[in-house]
Amino acid sequence: MTKTTNRVDDLSIKLPITQAAVRIAQQFAHQQPNPVKAEQVRLNTLAIWVVNDYLQMMEIPTNLNVGDSWNPIMQLCSNVADLEIASVGRLECRPIKSAEQLCSIPPETWEDRIGYVVVQIDESLQEANILGFIRNVDNEFLPLHQLQPLEKLIDRIAQLKASPAQALVNLSQWFVGQVDAGWQTVEALRDLLESRPNYAFRGSVTTEESSTHQQPVATKRAKLIDLGIQIANQPLMLIVEISPEPEIKTSIRLQLHPTGNHVYLPEGVKLTVLDESGAIFLEAQARSADNYIQLQFRGDIQEKFIVAISLDDMSIQEHFMI
Repeated sequence: MTKTTNRVDDLSIKLPITQAAVRIAQQFAHQQPNPVKAEQVRLNTLAIWVVNDYLQMMEIPTNLNVGDSWNPIMQLCSNVADLEIASVGRLECRPIKSAEQLCSIPPETWEDRIGYVVVQIDESLQEANILGFIRNVDNEFLPLHQLQPLEKLIDRIAQLKASPAQALVNLSQWFVGQVDAGWQTVEALRDLLESRPNYAFRGSVTTEESSTHQQPVATKRAKLIDLGIQIANQPLMLIVEISPEPEIKTSIRLQLHPTGNHVYLPEGVKLTVLDESGAIFLEAQARSADNYIQLQFRGDIQEKFIVAISLDDMSIQEHFMI
């Protein structure tokens, strides 16, 4: 326990709670129907304000009063403490009291967040410790020892700002022949690669064509994925195959294949499916002699997901909607 506390103390940043923050927090608390809800809203508001002050110090623009946490109806009906970061997304700012070693992360905050910051509020309401950051959660109670330094939050914001807005690939449109730019048939992409000596295609694509006899309207497209200098002159081929299923479901098969002068995938390369919130849903990792890796799952119409291909510190994402 002592080791955990020391580690959290090493990560934390202490800031004063301004009188303006206390005044607004008290105002919101007085609008609540009972003392328990009032205390919840008060602490949530103070946590948001302190994180907002920190981000302002770091010259990161925020929109303090546009989140659900500033909406009187949402304050009453839910337990949210979101802070809008301009052009980036919503950050959840979760308060805890001084003696607590677990932070409550309500399920209603598990989606549409770029991450979570834990703020320890002093009983005097005069100062607060920003304890650390975590990108994803999947449990209602977060042990404080899992928190990462606030530098990770700054890196996360910088990464999101640097990344252009991702266009959604609408898979349902593939069934009617409307295919997004950059996606080609496997055959066309193979011909393209074989015509360029530096990127010659190696091996056969495992497409399991026999399954299409049972699903005649299945459609398949491929795209080159370049992970940069780690695998220079070896782009990877991502194949996405979709098939309609009963009850308005869609079956989705993902395959990752090598190209270039390599028969096998780079050892350690990962193929990951994340849900809309960024939580990992499925993942496969190449071993030393894998000539492809594959994931398969089912989804509903208009459901969104992300496919990530990563190796070491490099990662490329493709965003999809069924």
